Amino acid sequence: MNKKKKIEPLTGDALLSKVKQLETLSKEAKARACGYFTITKNDVERVNMMKFSNALIDAAGIELDGKQDGNGRGGRSASYRIKVQSNGNLLIGAAYTKQMELHPGDEFEISLGRKHIHLKQMDAAAS
Repeated sequence: MNKKKKIEPLTGDALLSKVKQLETLSKEAKARACGYFTITKNDVERVNMMKFSNALIDAAGIELDGKQDGNGRGGRSASYRIKVQSNGNLLIGAAYTKQMELHPGDEFEISLGRKHIHLKQMDAAAS
């Protein structure tokens, strides 16, 4: 009889979090701990590394076949629309900053029009 209880394989953020917690273990031990194994009818445990690897790729948002948005990752694409948040802020997401090849610490001068905002990148040498 199957002595080891089969657990539901982790996916998404739960999988990424668990793998990070288990960083000192081998790949097979991580796959097993995340539920990527089966028990054969002879009670032999088999780790399914291919399903584990594919689940990690999906969880990381990497699109291997199909259209990518240019920054090498899947996930949300830029819609070029934003809404004012309940606290009055406008948030420009990472999809836009990646597309513009901006980096943490880049500075901008803001000038306001009647219904538009213009951002002018500050020269790093002038700072």
